[in-house]
Amino acid sequence: MADKVYTNEEILKAATKIRKSILGIALRIGGCYLAQACSSADLVATLYLRILNLGPSLGNKEALPFPGVPSPTNMDYQKGSTYNGYNPKNPDYSKDRFFVSCCHYASVIYCALVEAGRIDASAIEKFNVDGWNMEMIGAEHSPGFENTAGSLGQTISIAAGTAHAYKMKGHTGNIVCMLSDGEIEEGQDWECFQAASFYKLENLIVYVDKNGQQVEGYTKDVMPTEPLVERMHAFGWECVEVDGHNIDAITEASKTPHKGKPLMIICDTCPWQGIPLLKPMMPKHYPRIPKEQKEEFQKFYESM
Repeated sequence: MADKVYTNEEILKAATKIRKSILGIALRIGGCYLAQACSSADLVATLYLRILNLGPSLGNKEALPFPGVPSPTNMDYQKGSTYNGYNPKNPDYSKDRFFVSCCHYASVIYCALVEAGRIDASAIEKFNVDGWNMEMIGAEHSPGFENTAGSLGQTISIAAGTAHAYKMKGHTGNIVCMLSDGEIEEGQDWECFQAASFYKLENLIVYVDKNGQQVEGYTKDVMPTEPLVERMHAFGWECVEVDGHNIDAITEASKTPHKGKPLMIICDTCPWQGIPLLKPMMPKHYPRIPKEQKEEFQKFYESM
């Protein structure tokens, strides 16, 4: 939990600033993962400002040059997880660790880190600029990221393995993982869900941004996963579904009893929340601002 107690109004304001920042990026470079920002901003702001029990950020507050992979040794201490307070050389196992599986949500994570005071707002200026760590698709050197996600569906397995290790060693911190609903179409997720239930990983908490779409269209048309709550119960998880734009609902869901079971919190969200101009474009995985609408979007941006 954050050191400061944030009100709902402050969290909602942070979420609006996240959306505005990413709309600003889209106006500057022509497009961005803007639908994901609209759908997840309230959830991510609530996680960083209220729910997650993270240690202090150890990363540099400014954007850092990144010459490529493999990175030089002197970048080791600037791994993305350090911005979430994880120190691989001297870990505090009483703190939570936050794994972001939906790595294309990187802009949302960076902007949330700004709102949480973990990086400076000036770092956003290097977003998607070659040679810097503020990449559009987050990786292990990107602020807020524990690992390179690879194909979607792999990070949940890394998170569950970490939760298993924490449980075996008696560590008290929770392992929190954020998924998108589209990636739950991946088979590896379901293998992991089965294993996490078998090993009774009650220290594993998963939040899903259920915005109803993926790269090829609406999830219901491509590969539906509903009824997801019932399916997760069948797999041995505790699972609840809430309004992903309701701060209190997300907060209360995080307190759901789940003794001996992993917990999934499905956040039902809207991919144009806060930016209604996007609605006619949906479904759209990567919205680009049409030239003929740029002035309209710019005026909306200035009004936010």
